[in-house]
Amino acid sequence: MEFLIEYGLFLAKSVTILVSVLVVIVVIFGSTQRQKDPDAGHIEVKNLNDSLHGITHSLKSIVLNPELLKQDTKEEKKKEKEKQKTQKKDVKQGEGPKPRMFVVDFVGDVQASEVVNLREEITAILSVAEEQDEVLVRLESPGGVVHGYGLAASQLQRIRNKSVPLTVAVDKVAASGGYMMACIANKIIAAPFSLLGSIGVVAQIPNFHRILKKNDIDVEILTAGEYKRTLTLFGENTDKAREKFVDDLEE
Repeated sequence: MEFLIEYGLFLAKSVTILVSVLVVIVVIFGSTQRQKDPDAGHIEVKNLNDSLHGITHSLKSIVLNPELLKQDTKEEKKKEKEKQKTQKKDVKQGEGPKPRMFVVDFVGDVQASEVVNLREEITAILSVAEEQDEVLVRLESPGGVVHGYGLAASQLQRIRNKSVPLTVAVDKVAASGGYMMACIANKIIAAPFSLLGSIGVVAQIPNFHRILKKNDIDVEILTAGEYKRTLTLFGENTDKAREKFVDDLEE
């Protein structure tokens, strides 16, 4: 009986030590994982051909009777086998893969915050894309800040720089910064009644010069060049300065 008690105590101590070691390992592993980039995301890749094939098969399973569906399935399998044989033959003959199309979605807000994802997606695509492939960007954006959409447009320019054809498709709207992105493409496909184009630039500035002058308050504005400052809030605005300001807007 005493032996069993001692054995039980020994077993309890062993289990306690084992659990302690496991806890330490889990803590270390968790700490290592947290040290990795917490903001690192992932890219989901979907074969659109498979998605379309799945939809087609679902519809056929409803509209076709069992015999026709069985026959259609056999024909599809036969076509798939022939396709695989052709691909193997092309590889043996040294022919490259058939042209592929990479589809990317960009839904832009005012800050063009989606550009973070766009940059990573384009980097991934350019790592495998060849000149015979094509990139299709499904774009929807009313525009926004210049620096955000300038960066987004520069990401699309990376595709052009690799000599990979770029197409932009617009279903609803691509205005202002969105239009600037679309203009990078080799080709733009726009749906009927979609809004595509620039909305222009508007600027309005109040001027308090006459109020200050009425109260005998002078404002000195010094610049390093003639057009470092055109229109001002407190100084006297001239016709020449206004013309330069309008020219800058037009550009």
